[in-house]
Amino acid sequence: MLKTIYNKYDKALISSLPIAQFQGKIIVVLTPGETEKAVRFLLSQPILGFDTETRPSFRKGHQHKVSLLQVATPDICFLFRLNYTGLTDSLIQLLEDESVLKIGLSWHDDINSLHKLKEFKMGRFIDIQHHAKELGIEDLSLQKIYANLFDQKISKRQQLSNWEADILTDKQKSYAATDAWACIQIYNEIIRLKETRDYKLIIKAEDKNEASISEKG
Repeated sequence: MLKTIYNKYDKALISSLPIAQFQGKIIVVLTPGETEKAVRFLLSQPILGFDTETRPSFRKGHQHKVSLLQVATPDICFLFRLNYTGLTDSLIQLLEDESVLKIGLSWHDDINSLHKLKEFKMGRFIDIQHHAKELGIEDLSLQKIYANLFDQKISKRQQLSNWEADILTDKQKSYAATDAWACIQIYNEIIRLKETRDYKLIIKAEDKNEASISEKG
């Protein structure tokens, strides 16, 4: 049976979907020494999901520095609290690495935020938005891509929480880990669909409640 995906995903459908949540181990990294050990482990992995979080600013023209870098394997996620550690030499080694496949979404924005802490050369990164476009997907937020591919919802309730708080809540940690982990899940599924062509794309007309179907496979 072909997997059905949509060029434009109806946001109204998302609220009724079951929640997707990272179920693995979450490790909060607070010191440069802990960072070095975590990076050593991460560089031994074949694929990593990346994301960042920044404390929201509600004052026009004011922006905080990136507070958190989350890096996930399929079953472990490290939350690097950059407001405590800064962008250490070991983290730069990870970001510049050319061997491990690193997956992000709209990763250019994250890179720009990290560059404000310290300069580095971007290593082997893949932006899943580019791959999603190749399937015909046009709604490219993490939440909509995940719902489109897996029929599950990634909650965004913690997005505007305080990422510079002294102690992150369990909900914040789960949110951050899920976003990084989801990048791996999305990438693997897109690659599977591209290789097998086991999907059909439903193209929704923008001005009418009509749809044309383009089948792949």
